[in-house]
Amino acid sequence: MSDSFQGFKIALTPRLVLLVVGVIAAVFLVFQSIYMVDQTQEAVVTFLGRYQRTEGPGMKFKLPFLENVYLVPTRVVQNYEFGYRTESAGVQSRLSSKDFSNESLMLTGDLNIVDIQWVIQYRIVDPKNWMFHVLDREKTIRDISQSVVNLLVGDRPILAVIGSERNNIMAQAQERMNAYFQNLGLGIQVIQVNLGNVVPPKGAVQDAFEDVNIAEQDKNRLINEGQEVYNREIPKARGEADQMIQVAEGYATERVNRARGDVARFNAVLTEYRRNPEVTRNRLYYEAIEAIYGQDQTGPTLIDRNLRNLVPLLNLPPQGGVTGGQR
Repeated sequence: MSDSFQGFKIALTPRLVLLVVGVIAAVFLVFQSIYMVDQTQEAVVTFLGRYQRTEGPGMKFKLPFLENVYLVPTRVVQNYEFGYRTESAGVQSRLSSKDFSNESLMLTGDLNIVDIQWVIQYRIVDPKNWMFHVLDREKTIRDISQSVVNLLVGDRPILAVIGSERNNIMAQAQERMNAYFQNLGLGIQVIQVNLGNVVPPKGAVQDAFEDVNIAEQDKNRLINEGQEVYNREIPKARGEADQMIQVAEGYATERVNRARGDVARFNAVLTEYRRNPEVTRNRLYYEAIEAIYGQDQTGPTLIDRNLRNLVPLLNLPPQGGVTGGQR
């Protein structure tokens, strides 16, 4: 045992020690020269504190001790919340021990106070500017975001902020924030601005606005009910009106055609009368008598009940056998 240990001691020569130290130093330098960039990141590399380059995802190399690497999550959407904070479990809450009313209480254009919770979603688009152009990035984002939202809310009455202008405020806030951040060279782009709870402060004001909301819902319900009745009755009335119009048009067409027929028949009789007045007059008389004393005797009686004499209708010539006024 002692002989083997003695041999091992003899093997530790100065050259071997230097070789081992050199290998360890080389391995350490290799590990210091290699770094990994995730798919959601970009690497900002500085040489002695000065910006050198930006690297994409993958395995990269750097000069050990001379170059530093800062990994920036450029493909991750990040949030800043105002008026509340999200817990680690992902549940939105305003903790009793923390008050964020300094971020959410605002004055509207009609001098009402409103409590607005909102969140901005942004993404880093320029890693170099994000790292070096602004000293306090979080404070800058929060100050500009609060300023923009306060300005937009202060230009509108409270009912517009709560209701009709909500989407317009979010769109204009996103546009203005991007313009400010671009001028500052912050290196981020706001993807979306979402307004959360927009309510009056707690107390009598909030109770009054709840009553207004209930009244608004009742109004919308009554409007919908009236629209339903309108959609049911108006087509029915239009159908009945169209039917009456069609009946009237049919009656008018019938009367016009009948009148035209009467006119045509009268014109034909008139033509025959002009050719032979006497014959036409007698024929018309016979037709009238036949119509009066035909099988259907529903017309008026022209002969008196005592049969004392005949009603003088027409003085026929002697060839007829009976003269008018005699039986």
